[in-house]
Amino acid sequence: MLRKKFLTISILFIIIIMAAIFIYYNISLMPMEDTSQGKTITIIIPNGANSSQIGSILEDNKLIRNKTVFRIYSKLNNLDSKYKAGTYEINNSMDIKAISEMLLQGKGFTEVIRFTIPEGYEIRMIIDKLVELGLGQREKYEELLNEADFDFSFIEGIEREEGKLEGYLFPDTYEVYKGSSEKEIINKMLKRFDDVFNDEYIKRSKELNMSVDEVVTLASIIEREAKIDEDRKMISSAFHNRLKNNMYLQSCATVQYVLKERKENLLYKDLEIQSPYNTYKNPGLPPGPIASPGMKSIEAALYPENTEYLYFFAKDDGSHVFSKTFKEHLQLQNKYKSGLLD
Repeated sequence: MLRKKFLTISILFIIIIMAAIFIYYNISLMPMEDTSQGKTITIIIPNGANSSQIGSILEDNKLIRNKTVFRIYSKLNNLDSKYKAGTYEINNSMDIKAISEMLLQGKGFTEVIRFTIPEGYEIRMIIDKLVELGLGQREKYEELLNEADFDFSFIEGIEREEGKLEGYLFPDTYEVYKGSSEKEIINKMLKRFDDVFNDEYIKRSKELNMSVDEVVTLASIIEREAKIDEDRKMISSAFHNRLKNNMYLQSCATVQYVLKERKENLLYKDLEIQSPYNTYKNPGLPPGPIASPGMKSIEAALYPENTEYLYFFAKDDGSHVFSKTFKEHLQLQNKYKSGLLD
């Protein structure tokens, strides 16, 4: 008798649980808002996104109540691999079924544009490239970059007022949808930097007694000076040693940044230009980055070789010759010019 009663209670309990799940599932399928209070939200569904990833995007944008319910609905209706990428304008008064149908029909599908930002590009060069591709207006980019109103913690640590985001539009290959806003595109590149400059790098910056901005500034100079990967950490070592010895960095790349021209050979009058970015006239690092450094230059800035080098010069093949003293530096230059140094 007791066993029968326990079985009955267990069955009732299971029925109640199943009923609760059923009710929750159906409630979760319902719209977030009623029609009178609904608003349209723009989202981007990337190529190859599955129902779980799409559900997360929809939930993050408060278009559905539960991403797991969206995934279950998609699985039950055999829709998981049928959703189409694109930019969509979805009203939050739509239920999951209506949203699902929109994503299936690809009503928001737009052309994907792929572009690459090379290492060592300055912001002005990045803007030129984006505008040439038809991805926004120059004036809008300049306005957004001057305001620097983006939600990333590394921006909060940048003290300079002008050129705040120079160095932080991470050089990489990107895919964006045609018609993406200037802010969306900038945000995408800043997000990539945020992903790259991880907790380990932040910890290492503190070990070097440098801010993130100082590391990126040094990395940008290394990026512009180095031609081959093998030299990056050696160049970094020389610059770190100069900083420790309160010496001028004397980087031609910083002068080129002021000139907004990448001259093959600088003139003596170029070195006299008055600017806080002229590292021939000002000791220490310049006020900020001079270009967007890639991963290898960031790593070089953080993990320099352990050397006593203070000087270096570039050979015709792009490699560098390093020395500890100015006398040795001049001797090596003379040997190279006379053909005695390969």
